[in-house]
Amino acid sequence: MTQIHSFIFNAFSENTYLLAEEDGSCLIIDPGVSDGNERKKLEVFIKSHQLNPTQIINTHCHIDHVLGNKWCKDMYGIPLGIPKGEEMVLARLISVAQMYGVQAEPSPEPDFLMQEGEEICCGEVCWQLISAPGHSPASICMYDPGQKILIAGDVIFFESIGRTDLPGGNHQQLLQHIHGKILKLPDDVKVYPGHGPTTTIGHERIYNPFLN
Repeated sequence: MTQIHSFIFNAFSENTYLLAEEDGSCLIIDPGVSDGNERKKLEVFIKSHQLNPTQIINTHCHIDHVLGNKWCKDMYGIPLGIPKGEEMVLARLISVAQMYGVQAEPSPEPDFLMQEGEEICCGEVCWQLISAPGHSPASICMYDPGQKILIAGDVIFFESIGRTDLPGGNHQQLLQHIHGKILKLPDDVKVYPGHGPTTTIGHERIYNPFLN
């Protein structure tokens, strides 16, 4: 059974997740570590829990979700995967950081590109990839139907959805994918978003004002 450990990092209050399996292997999802204190916090947690990171996964490549790509890659020597179609977003990291006045190091180039229909496996768990662009050009979510868990990135939040006013955003496209894919999941699927608290598909179906 996957143990999900969450951390709130950087000035954007981004959720970084470790998806840890019973054999100690883990995925690092959207590493937002932005300074020495945050890097130390993640490093100590991984070491103290005897975890073995196997891959870095970006659900999309906005600045707050990729600030720790280089550090994680250097620290653990593991491959980085991003959604196919997010390459230009990742390439703009430094210029976006300068615009926001945020310190950032260039991200490594991705080792592999992900798209819907593929799976990301760790330990005995394989996560299905769901393409849900609209917040960014090629956002993906990760879904495990067995455990009923959705790693949602910035597609859907507790009673909200991803903003669509950034370059590559498309409000109608985002709503289309949420209604056509995300809300078709069972009500008891637990949603782990890129910002804010966890929620469920059933809760969002009823109470999310952007979807009703």
